[in-house]
Amino acid sequence: MQPVINYTQNQNEQPLHQIPWFGIPDHLKNTKKDILQLLLNFNQPNWAVSHDSQTYLSTQNGINPTNSNGGIQSQRIAYVPPMPLESFGDPTFMQTYGTRYAYYAGAMANGIASVDMVVALGKAGFLGSFGSAGLSPARIESAIHSIQQSLPNHNFAINLIHSPNEPLLERHLAELYLKMGVQVIEASAYMDLTYALVHFRVAGLSRTPTGDIHIQNHIIAKISRKEVARKFMLPAPDDLLNQLLADGKITHQQAELAKFVPMADDITVEADSGGHTDNRPLVALIPTMLSVRDEIQAQMQYLQSIRVGAGGGISTPSSALAAFMMGAAYVVTGSINQACVEAGASEHTRRLLSQADMADVIMAPAADMFEMGVRVQVLKRGTMFAMRASRLYEIYSKYNSLEEIPAPEREKIEKTIFKRNLDEIWEETQAFFEDRDPKNLERAYQDPHHKLALIFRWYLGLSSRWSVVGETGREMDYQIWCGPAMGAFNQWVRGSFLEPMENRRVVDIAKQILMGAAYQARVRSLVNQGVVLSDDLHLYYPPDNQE
Repeated sequence: MQPVINYTQNQNEQPLHQIPWFGIPDHLKNTKKDILQLLLNFNQPNWAVSHDSQTYLSTQNGINPTNSNGGIQSQRIAYVPPMPLESFGDPTFMQTYGTRYAYYAGAMANGIASVDMVVALGKAGFLGSFGSAGLSPARIESAIHSIQQSLPNHNFAINLIHSPNEPLLERHLAELYLKMGVQVIEASAYMDLTYALVHFRVAGLSRTPTGDIHIQNHIIAKISRKEVARKFMLPAPDDLLNQLLADGKITHQQAELAKFVPMADDITVEADSGGHTDNRPLVALIPTMLSVRDEIQAQMQYLQSIRVGAGGGISTPSSALAAFMMGAAYVVTGSINQACVEAGASEHTRRLLSQADMADVIMAPAADMFEMGVRVQVLKRGTMFAMRASRLYEIYSKYNSLEEIPAPEREKIEKTIFKRNLDEIWEETQAFFEDRDPKNLERAYQDPHHKLALIFRWYLGLSSRWSVVGETGREMDYQIWCGPAMGAFNQWVRGSFLEPMENRRVVDIAKQILMGAAYQARVRSLVNQGVVLSDDLHLYYPPDNQE
């Protein structure tokens, strides 16, 4: 039988080996249970010791000879320093956002990243981003008010999503955030800088009494392309600053200060995530973005270097640790939080997510960028949304107006997808945009193809809301944003207290991921020093019962 812990002698003796370990046998542990317990005590160092041809771990430093009866002298072979969960990531991330951990839960639209989720995370020392996309300004305002009451220290973020089809709405939301004193926004799906983004950022710039630049309004930008990242890493462009000055939105001093600060404090590298994604691998994106950051930092010499974090695929200790080891300043989770009890999603949706495998995802047309052919990653298990939405995009690409669609084709989509007459859908769509964005409606009156897009967007837009509220009879049309990380998470928690959907709480998940990352980092440290552990000690899994 192989020992639980062993040691492979290095060819060259290390300085550590020249320092003997003194102690008593009771301080030496080599059972699986004891080793697991020692490595999970993150605030204590561990020493690996060789005694009588066996390898042990101990929390005792063994520097001084013991006077106790039975004291022994052994060879010291490895050292593992303490690794509190707060030690992961860039400490300036935690200082900037008032958190305890370099970990945040990203926004999920339609309030899936709910008030309850953001508040629970904030109270536990994590950052949460409220999923404002797709919600009415009134509901967003109410949510911000509730979060601010629960988290008066502002350790939360609010999402601002790129809205190329509704720029006025985007501007209105930026002004709402400024009015309500929101200090952190998570900018997502941006392909370029906008008036609204620059307004939010620059309106929070001022001089301190000592002459330093104070940045009150922070931006975390979720990005997967380096050409977009460059725009957020550089100062705000002159044309947008001049426009904001002309409109009286910022002062001349703020416009001048804007030339010395980047548009974003943090760049979240968004890899193969749920929702908007380019499906790019994290292992390629992180070093690329870090290289771009270093290039721009050398050029601009910012007082605070832009941080680069990792999102998309973060769902297990292994993925989180890999991101940190590649240089991520923080990690971001998304898909896995949707199945939590705090998520603003229906029970049916959360159950589907809790049963998903890695391959149960597919790309489908995006509601907010339908005409541009942009796609989002969604769950395909238990829903036909992706197939039906793709069919609508095929029809939109083929025909220039509602009237051009052949009668049999129209009847088929009315029966199987819309389940209503398209003329009725158009009347409902008109009423919606008369209140939300009249200019979008005016364009549809002039452009039959845009009218067709708005009608089809009715289905794409409501399908995600049906998933949130649990619309009966529309289960096969639920649009559920999801990445392969969901399947990896479900595999990791199988057999643990986190497997049942009703036990999944966002803070428990966050802590388990960071605990696992710390445990596995300590294991790798031992292995790199020649200590051999049994295979079942290499990875961390959540316990069977909540402790």
